[in-house]
Amino acid sequence: MRNIADFRNALPFWLSLGLVPLVMIGVTQGGWTVALMPAYAWTLTTFLDLLLGRSEENPDPQTEEADLFWYRAITLIWLPLQALIIYGSIWWITRSGGLSVPEQVALMFGVGVASGTIGIVYAHELMHQSNRVERWLADLLLATVLYSHFRTEHLLVHHRYVGTPRDAVTARYNEGFHRFFWRVLRECPASAWVAEKEKLARAGRPVWHPSNPFWRYGGLQLAALALAWLVGGWAGLVLFLLQAFFAVWQLELTNYIEHYGLTRRQLPGGKYEPVRPHHSWNAPHKASNWLLINLQRHSDHHYKPDRRFPLLQTYSADEAPMLPMGYPAMGVLAMIPPLWRRRMNPRVRAWRRRYYPDVTDWRAGTAG
Repeated sequence: MRNIADFRNALPFWLSLGLVPLVMIGVTQGGWTVALMPAYAWTLTTFLDLLLGRSEENPDPQTEEADLFWYRAITLIWLPLQALIIYGSIWWITRSGGLSVPEQVALMFGVGVASGTIGIVYAHELMHQSNRVERWLADLLLATVLYSHFRTEHLLVHHRYVGTPRDAVTARYNEGFHRFFWRVLRECPASAWVAEKEKLARAGRPVWHPSNPFWRYGGLQLAALALAWLVGGWAGLVLFLLQAFFAVWQLELTNYIEHYGLTRRQLPGGKYEPVRPHHSWNAPHKASNWLLINLQRHSDHHYKPDRRFPLLQTYSADEAPMLPMGYPAMGVLAMIPPLWRRRMNPRVRAWRRRYYPDVTDWRAGTAG
């Protein structure tokens, strides 16, 4: 009976499985059905957020890992499902000839929703664990979107430097998403490479040492590209690149939201204050947290990066800044910078007055 109860409790976090039949419908039927996946991930989730409200209960953080089996299972089985979605779509499109070019692009956008909104979020959960199998699953998921350096950038740079100018994915105050997106694409690969180079140097190893994960990243990404070519030829390769681009776009849209305008205080000597709950934007909305496996409990993730997603804690509005809507709805808003600034800039200014009332000059980009 306990296993049945555990499964029932974990089942809402399996919301991502709804994307699998939708891609099958889109790829075989075409037309308006190619919009089903983004409509499911964005529109339906936002509607359910409004209908179901917020979840502010905190689970026992000491829960045994054995009791989390059905929660973890969805992240463990997603790799073959994502491979089926990506390569199955490429196989069908390049052989059926039933979809127009605009339909193919729209379908790859939907596939990118699955591999970005779901796949990269699951990879993020897996890469934070000490289990070697889970970390390998993270690498394989990231290879299917050609964004393997994200593991290094996230673990070695973002978690250490979040809320400072050193962290590329902490969106600056008044920085629009589109400018942020292209800046991150330029800066993050080099930043990740430098982080691994410095880590190797501390161990007395040269940058070309076999333990440099960039060699693994490159090999896995080449394998993912080769498989796309084998499945669909040059057209398959183009389709694969399209879904990878859209997936990365989804990821960075989320990154943009998570820390927009939030900064840490620079201390005498140049160091920064420890990361606090108020350095991340949170959203306690039920459905979007189901889809994103509690990613919106982001403050607690930065407090305990290896804490399993079912055990992440939520904070009150007095402890951490809250978004008015879940990440999917806020992502739509972020795509229209004037509307985003109108909604979010007053919140950032209120956050500054609350947590750093002594700071009057924010031009340096930190609460210095």
